[in-house]
Amino acid sequence: MSERQARVWAGVDSGKGHHWAAVVDETGATLWSKKIENDETAILTAMGEILDLADEVSWAVDISGTASALLLALLAAHGQRAVYVPGRTVNRMSGAYRGEAKTDARDAYVIAETARQRRDFAVIDVPAQLAADLALLTAHRSDLVADRVRLVNRLRDVLTGIFPALERAFDYSGHKGALVLLTGYQTPAALRRRGRVRLTAWLANRGVRGADTVAATALEAAQAQHTALPGEDIAAQIVADLAAQVLALDDRLKRIDKQIRETFRAHPQAEIIESLPGMGPILGAEFVVSAGDLSAYTDAGHLASAAGLVPVPRDSGRRTGNLHRPKRYSRRLRRVFYMSAQTSIIREGPNRDFYLKKRAEGCKHVQAVIALARRRASVLWALLRDGRLFTSAPPVTQAA
Repeated sequence: MSERQARVWAGVDSGKGHHWAAVVDETGATLWSKKIENDETAILTAMGEILDLADEVSWAVDISGTASALLLALLAAHGQRAVYVPGRTVNRMSGAYRGEAKTDARDAYVIAETARQRRDFAVIDVPAQLAADLALLTAHRSDLVADRVRLVNRLRDVLTGIFPALERAFDYSGHKGALVLLTGYQTPAALRRRGRVRLTAWLANRGVRGADTVAATALEAAQAQHTALPGEDIAAQIVADLAAQVLALDDRLKRIDKQIRETFRAHPQAEIIESLPGMGPILGAEFVVSAGDLSAYTDAGHLASAAGLVPVPRDSGRRTGNLHRPKRYSRRLRRVFYMSAQTSIIREGPNRDFYLKKRAEGCKHVQAVIALARRRASVLWALLRDGRLFTSAPPVTQAA
């Protein structure tokens, strides 16, 4: 048996069915390298063998999502912490080692070696139950939204092929009444036969707001086309089916939004987060998931930096002061701050005032919103630090 080391680095190339772990010592020599099934018993056995190699084991993984969830949970349960080494970093580092073949064993070794040589990787926090619930719910919601966009685009494409005037008449992304209309009527002839009065009654019976306006708009489109196009009958069936699917997805999104809202508001800092204008329960839940452990941000700058809102210099030669967005940041966290900032400027208040000030200084819309997002990151960090709600007036400081 080899001599016990003082410290080793364990790199794990994660996968859905199995992982590959490699352990290196302080010289970069491989001490252990094996395939591990993504199974509790197999992971615990491998952990035991690795922990026996040294007094201290530094763990690193290339995936922090569902594929490595069991591994990370078991590491946390045994007092072990892992850092996240991005896949892009692993790919770049691979070029520094011999051989061109890409294997799980090689990737695991590169992850371990990268973690041994660098000390700037973020520690992965295994989320508490509430954070884990929010992570699953928000990820599922994102999938449903993507499905909805795909269905609406397909619906518009098919409808354009048989009834372009009706496709142009409504915004099917946000008009429920238009989608309800398409579940029953998809062709000019069918709309004309129904007539405005009966079509209005049909829509009203299905809970469509402004049924008369929807009917009038649809009939106007029907009067503009008297030619039946090839494939009209089959296309009409497909349009009706797609419209029904979008409406069903909308119902699912409403239910999951309610579940996210209720789960998020159980978070101890939910009221503070939601008090910031533009930060509703959905974006608030996204913030909790993407920001992770809020105590890890020692100041507002660290939170803004994690969201990619603090520019970094990329000077070369005689060029200085060349500021760019950092390469390493959370795109999800950046989206939360950007979307909430954009929502906050709709209403009068300090957020809109700051945005208009930046526009007056010559900033374009996106630049002004990003500047506002950076400011809001500082405000939110201060609110969370002090445990107070947002108010448009600055906090009153008490004299000593």
